[in-house]
Amino acid sequence: MTNCVLCKDELRPEDGQLVWRGDDCRVILVNDSDLPGFCRVIWNRHVAEMTDLTYGEREHVMSLVFAVEEAVRHVMHPDKVNIAALGNMVPHIHWHVIPRYKDDAFFPGSAWSQRTQQTPSSNLEMRMKLTQQLPAAIKSAIALLS
Repeated sequence: MTNCVLCKDELRPEDGQLVWRGDDCRVILVNDSDLPGFCRVIWNRHVAEMTDLTYGEREHVMSLVFAVEEAVRHVMHPDKVNIAALGNMVPHIHWHVIPRYKDDAFFPGSAWSQRTQQTPSSNLEMRMKLTQQLPAAIKSAIALLS
């Protein structure tokens, strides 16, 4: 599908950083100043629904989602991790792994809801520094799957 933003391999620096790429999936550290540590696990081929994958492919993508969640928890120390796969805007399999904090801009709503508060800048700065450790932690967590 040529107009799908997730089918494109190009990643603009302002969108995020490619952390890991395998034959079937890739992991992106999203550039989101409100939600440091936000990651996406993206299926490489254009597939809209999880049930379009084989059982083995489903297990594979979810193993990657769980590995990313584990790395995010280990590095970012969030109050909660949100895992979401909506696909309403982009019907291409991708999972969001989002560290959430009681002081984040959208708490207690979803990451796509309206802002409810201003996160203290010192907390955002600390979390942005922590995200520098995420690529290595994610790669290590994924390596353990082999």
